[in-house]
Amino acid sequence: MSTEARAVLSAFARTARTAHPALTALDQISGDGDFGDNLTDGLDRVTAALAARPDEPPFAVAAAVFLDEVGGTSGPLLGLLFQELARAHAAHPDDGQNAWRTGIREGLAAIQRVGEAEPGDRTLVDALAPARDALEAGATPRGVAEAALAGAHATAALRARRGRASYVGERAVGSPDPGALGIALLFWCRAGVTGEAPGELADHLPEPAGR
Repeated sequence: MSTEARAVLSAFARTARTAHPALTALDQISGDGDFGDNLTDGLDRVTAALAARPDEPPFAVAAAVFLDEVGGTSGPLLGLLFQELARAHAAHPDDGQNAWRTGIREGLAAIQRVGEAEPGDRTLVDALAPARDALEAGATPRGVAEAALAGAHATAALRARRGRASYVGERAVGSPDPGALGIALLFWCRAGVTGEAPGELADHLPEPAGR
């Protein structure tokens, strides 16, 4: 499963770079405007680290990078997610579906322990929770990606109750949360690696409201 994990992280890095302008524009409305920078910089660092340490478990490398080197709120939270994915892939090296199911379930739980966000609070939890539910129901990678993307886009109707966006009131309503959309792209990348990506990337990168 190391091969798939490496391919997913590589695809995530390329996708984040392409999505950077949209994620930045969304975060300028609802946050500090640095989410796109933090995500792309972190994933670029992961790519470099994987090239330098090709024998190490990919998600363990990603976890170390995001926990130790990436700033903002997103760095530690994504680090926790990658940490749990690394543990799950180590425990289930020959069962990718079980590894992803366990890793996302435990990663979401860890993120919620730290950030205390719930579905509906307009955070990346709104993409992760539907992905977890889809994985628990035995969905294909495409089905998981569709669930995560639907959850991310549904945040456009929400008023934030957690994070930086909670301070901007109604201004962010109408645009999806950048963190939720960013994390949903991880599942879109996995679906792409397995040959099941739902639609083109451009289909999932909306213009922020009012632009």
